[in-house]
This record gives sequence, structure tokens and C-alpha cells, in this order.
Amino acid sequence: MVTHVRAEEQGDERGALLAFIEEQRGGIRRSLLGLTEEQAASRPSASELSLSGLLKHVAEVEQGWVARAKGESPAVKRDESNWHECFVLADGETVASQLAYWEKVAAETDEFLRAVPSLDDTFALPNDPWFPPEARVSMRWLALHLIRETARHAGHADIIRESLDGKTAFELVAQEQGTSWV
Repeated sequence: MVTHVRAEEQGDERGALLAFIEEQRGGIRRSLLGLTEEQAASRPSASELSLSGLLKHVAEVEQGWVARAKGESPAVKRDESNWHECFVLADGETVASQLAYWEKVAAETDEFLRAVPSLDDTFALPNDPWFPPEARVSMRWLALHLIRETARHAGHADIIRESLDGKTAFELVAQEQGTSWV
């Protein structure tokens, strides 16, 4: 979803990175505006993706990466046996509960990235077969990865939403701001 990210204060790299993450979070949140739980869970294309599933996934992924950077385990451990569950709301989960959870995760991400001594500080990647052995990445890499991950799924959300009811990104931004796109 296209929105404008204000220029950072001179030297505020962290603020710029966090602003771009937030911009992409907003795209996913806006894609859910005015939808019922059933609409948010529907899959209007050949893909298995739904808006509520994308919401759950991005919140879970963001929490997991920040936990790894802190040297902690993700709140939910995913592997081949349960990977599909991160794209579907389960017992008692709702769009509202996932939005609230993601808001908490986002606040923790922002607090963490603002508090680390340097964006050049590193942490170990998980010992998973798709990562190089004993690889380390920087906090800057973490922020850029979260931007990329969230932006990919914000694009998916745009397509899914337009497939559901014809609403485009521009119409949803206008709806959120209480203005008219036309």
C-alpha cells in the first residue's frame, strides 16, 4: 500500500528503518478495514493466503525474529509439521486479537531496535538448514528483513483485498483518513 514515509532526522537511521516497517504494517492493517471475520479468512485466489492468515503470520514472524535477536526462543516454534498453522487463525483467535497482539509485538520491536547499542551489533541465525552454518547478522539486517517480509505480505494483502470487494490501496487509505480518493 503506497503511503509516504517522512524523511528521518539527520542521522536517525533507526527512526527511518522503524518508519518503513510501520508503513508496511499499516498496509496490512488497512487491508482488513471493514471486513467480517469470514471475509478476512476467505481465500479469493488460487493461493492459500487469507488476510487474517497474513496478519497472524507477520505478527508471529516479527516476534520470532526479535526474540532471536535478543537471544530468546520465538513464542511459537514452527517446523514442517506445523508451518501451515501460522497462516490460519485457530481456536479463539480473531482479527481483533491478532491486531492487538501485533501492536504489542510492534511496540517491543520498536523499543528493542531503539535500545540496542549499535545497529552493527550481531546475533546468530538459527541453526536451520536454509541458513549458512554459524552465520551472524546485524540489527540493521534484522530491520531490513522485517521491512522486506512485511512489505511482501502487504502486497499480497492488497491483491487479496481487491479480489474480495474491489477496494484498492488508495481507496483504503482514503477510507482510513476519512477522505475521498476520487
